[in-house]
Amino acid sequence: MRTSELNSSASIRARRAGALRRRVTRGQTWLARIVILLLVPNAFAQTDFSAFWKKFRSAVIAGDKAAVAEMTNFPMSIYASDIKNRAAFLRRYGEIFKGEANAAQCFASAEPQKESARSYAVYCSFKNTPNDHENSPIRFIFELTKSGWKFAGLDNINE
Repeated sequence: MRTSELNSSASIRARRAGALRRRVTRGQTWLARIVILLLVPNAFAQTDFSAFWKKFRSAVIAGDKAAVAEMTNFPMSIYASDIKNRAAFLRRYGEIFKGEANAAQCFASAEPQKESARSYAVYCSFKNTPNDHENSPIRFIFELTKSGWKFAGLDNINE
């Protein structure tokens, strides 16, 4: 082989090796991005409470039980008991949102109160005295979870 053929062969091998390194690097970068997305589910979690509240409030007002259940954290606390899963929640939906307070009516004008960096509450009056804003003991509790904001409980602060 001549020197020019050796140089040409070496040049081709060098280009192939460079192209292979670039493909491997791109593949590693792509793989790293996928791993990060899988390991960090909070990257897409809804961390803005006001956006969550608008969706949740709209679902309750519309009576969209399935959407409300999707935005609920289980198990959830209701007064002194727990609702362990979606099926139990759907069975008790009327008790939660139309029991002591008319949540749809309340949520139409209620302003959420920030209780901590990871918790908000909405206070509603009893359904038989809906305009008694001085006495609003029914507390709907919302918490920031790993998957974003969720409805987490219901309480009567007078009991």
